[in-house]
Amino acid sequence: MSHRSHCGGASHSRIIKQVLKYSIVVPLHNEQENVTDLYARLKAVMEANGETFEMVLVDDGSNDGTFSLLREIAAVDSRVTVVKLRRNFGQTAGLAAGFDHARGEYIIAMDGDLQHDPADIPIFLEKIAEGYDIVSGWRKNRVDNFWLRRFPSRCANWLMAKFSGVDIHDFGTTFKAYRREILEQVPLYGELHRFIPALASWHGATIIEVPIKNVNRERGASHYGISRTFRVFFDLITIRFLLRYLARPLHFFGTVGMLSIFAGCSVGLWLLAQKLLHQADVMVKHGPLMLFASVLLLVGFNLLAIGLLGEMQVRHYHEPAQRAPYSVERLLRAQSEESTISE
Repeated sequence: MSHRSHCGGASHSRIIKQVLKYSIVVPLHNEQENVTDLYARLKAVMEANGETFEMVLVDDGSNDGTFSLLREIAAVDSRVTVVKLRRNFGQTAGLAAGFDHARGEYIIAMDGDLQHDPADIPIFLEKIAEGYDIVSGWRKNRVDNFWLRRFPSRCANWLMAKFSGVDIHDFGTTFKAYRREILEQVPLYGELHRFIPALASWHGATIIEVPIKNVNRERGASHYGISRTFRVFFDLITIRFLLRYLARPLHFFGTVGMLSIFAGCSVGLWLLAQKLLHQADVMVKHGPLMLFASVLLLVGFNLLAIGLLGEMQVRHYHEPAQRAPYSVERLLRAQSEESTISE
């Protein structure tokens, strides 16, 4: 009897996964002023769409009343899943937590401060229905401060497009729609959420950009600052390396290492020629140059070793089991669905 019940629960779980079409993932940090309004507007837009959906609301270590409000919402709406993280892990980790707990065929991600207008969601759904793997929002007419936000962002986006080879105007916005299988191929950690289109393009994803509204925050304090723009430049180096040398790190380290070894050997041979042909006292006359040649050789061999170690580690990138960049404290989901998941 219990076996029959177990099978029925597993079947019910599979049905939920099959019929659930959209998941709205929203990471939130100290957004108690916006949570209720955000939920109401998302609910109205998605119900008007007529397809099955869920909301995955991630509390990224808020220390205000955000989680209490989320808990109340989840208690009255079974379509709402609340993921509470143990501390503030950052936006990328918050999105990763939401993606991991989302069950829809298509996933729409957005910020929780209402600067992303839920009324724009049908535009994303329309483009996803046309067959695109990723639909990226473009804040074409931004209302932010020019010198502190728009100008640095424009420079960063230009560099991102050049470095990644993905021709979109706005990498920074979270407002995007994804086909589930694409997200499953892209690991998220650090600050890589803005580079999902670039990483997905490596897997052959089709990407389109759509203009979205950009409005000023009405309530609460902004969590963005110019310091985040500077961190983007370090991420650009990471992305450039990942896209070009992810599967062949020895091609990068080996090339630089061999150039260093070649330069060191060339200097060493010249010093040897000076010693043999001119009986020069190399240590006295060319001591610094000899030291420089030794350093070049040492650096070259070290880079070769790093490249070989990188080649050995490449296979771990493709392993499906990866350590999550977050820690969940509580998960609130409708009781019937939660029981099927535990089975």
